[in-house]
Amino acid sequence: MTDGELMGERQMDGRADGELLAERFEEHRGHLRAVAYRMLGSLSEADDAVQEAWLRLSRSDTSDVRNLGGWLTTVTGRVCLDMLRSRRTRREEPMEAYETFVPDPVVGSLDRVDPEQEVLQADSVGLALLVVMETLEPAERLAFVLHDMFAVPFDDIAPVVGRSTAATRQLASRARRRVQGSTPAPDPDPTRQREAVDAFLAASRGGDFEALVSVLDPDVVLRADAGALAVGPGASKALRGRHQVAESAFMFRQFAQYARPVLVNGAVGLLTVVDGKALSVMGLTVVDGKITGMYILADEERLARLDLAGLVG
Repeated sequence: MTDGELMGERQMDGRADGELLAERFEEHRGHLRAVAYRMLGSLSEADDAVQEAWLRLSRSDTSDVRNLGGWLTTVTGRVCLDMLRSRRTRREEPMEAYETFVPDPVVGSLDRVDPEQEVLQADSVGLALLVVMETLEPAERLAFVLHDMFAVPFDDIAPVVGRSTAATRQLASRARRRVQGSTPAPDPDPTRQREAVDAFLAASRGGDFEALVSVLDPDVVLRADAGALAVGPGASKALRGRHQVAESAFMFRQFAQYARPVLVNGAVGLLTVVDGKALSVMGLTVVDGKITGMYILADEERLARLDLAGLVG
């Protein structure tokens, strides 16, 4: 065999190895995106993190890696940890801006789940939980997400956060206490969720303020991004309490006829569409038949980045 033929054969083997590595990575992409989304609360940043994980894989010698999925999970976690730390360092907005923070919602049809969203929807993380996780320190969030949501052993998480196994366990424990103390367990029954959402929608469409109040929990919280249509312009903080939220949500009645029930992070929510354009996505948390949380995203740029294929039009 000539040197040229030998070189060509090696190039073919290398190309085959590269293709095999890419195929193996694609098998884990959905899982990695779910990890990154729970870490970052942003779908676009989650995609960036997954892409960075691929680049690190393509540059690494993984011949000794026995569990590629586990290796990729921890690598993705490390990437997300760096992104969270960078986000906090460069964050310029005042802390009260957190009051209106709404994570990117995962929106789907009530009748079918898109295959690409299936992993994100499985064991869905509600918007209420993502909001609380935004208050955690980056290392706490990593330990909580990887261990409690994806069963990664603390021994594997510890090197990522640069702590001992015992200290890493404490990080997850602190995060767990914060989460459990801040987010009531939502009703898992989609039928009961739908009943509450339908009651809210009927009250809004009918302009029935008392009926609207009756479907809200006394301690309901409403969060919306700046300029969100349902709370009016200039909203700068979360609204709390049944009557305060009802007064703001009552403004929704002018758009209620355009709203349709959809799946938002695994729970029944609302998508408002006018003339083929999405105006808002509303995530709702229902507990004991009452709405305890409302999370509204109406920012045009962020809405444009969401995958709403088949839902708008």
